[in-house]
Amino acid sequence: MSTPAEHPEVLPEEHPVAPYIRTDRMPHIWCPTCGIGTVVKCFATALAESGLDLNKVSVVSGIGCTGRVAGYMKLDGFHTTHGRAIPFATGLKLGRPELLVTVFSGDGDLVGIGGNHFIHAARRNMDLLVILVNNFIYGMTGGQNAATTPLTAKTSTMPYGNFERAFNLPQLAASCGATYVARWTCLHIRRLTKAFGEALKRRGFRFIEVITPCATLYARLNKLGSGLDLMRFYHDNAEIRHGADTREVGIAFQDRIVCGKFVDEEQPSFLEMMHEHYRKTLGSKYVPTPPEGGWLHE
Repeated sequence: MSTPAEHPEVLPEEHPVAPYIRTDRMPHIWCPTCGIGTVVKCFATALAESGLDLNKVSVVSGIGCTGRVAGYMKLDGFHTTHGRAIPFATGLKLGRPELLVTVFSGDGDLVGIGGNHFIHAARRNMDLLVILVNNFIYGMTGGQNAATTPLTAKTSTMPYGNFERAFNLPQLAASCGATYVARWTCLHIRRLTKAFGEALKRRGFRFIEVITPCATLYARLNKLGSGLDLMRFYHDNAEIRHGADTREVGIAFQDRIVCGKFVDEEQPSFLEMMHEHYRKTLGSKYVPTPPEGGWLHE
């Protein structure tokens, strides 16, 4: 059998996003028909199309199924403690403001145990891209009820149906001050990739929620079929409404899923407001250092 070396005009086959993925760590941990891998692929494609210097892009994840993303991306990454991805990312951004810092984690990690960090990072308009993969359940630790589990849906800790109201995440993000808010399902590959590309170029707290299947626990406990059945459900029930009032985009059990870009505005980021404040109050005494070294004031 001939080899590529014998025929240099034949290039070895490589997946288009392979340069962005740690292929030596494959096969990955995620279950068959889980949507997290699709979301990672969309993010890698957006990075490839952005032309960004990958030495200045980092990914921070927490604990859970989606929390494993940082370990699979061929970027500087931080796999942090449960619920603490956003404060780790905040420290990274403040210490190295020239970096593009992305938080990539799940609904339990970011708005369950990490909810307080989420709302204050949005309030401060911290310059972070937050990608939240929402499968409506704690997928890695046994299928417990989550802050996003729809009413009446069954989980391992609420086997007779959830009676707690779920977070409407776009409304939560927008009401706290996020300057870019969008939601897509992992079926919307092109639209999701475009949203990632837009958010990579924005400043401030950018939030993208991605609805994905959890066939192993959520679908099984609720007798919804396979991951493919859930993708068909997204196809039949996703409703694209750009600019929709985020108060009206909550998700009920097996009901419509409103998708689209809901908020897109320019507001000064935390660092911009900080610099402006110290320039006004300290005048010539305030001497910002180059971005590589952070900043100082006398």
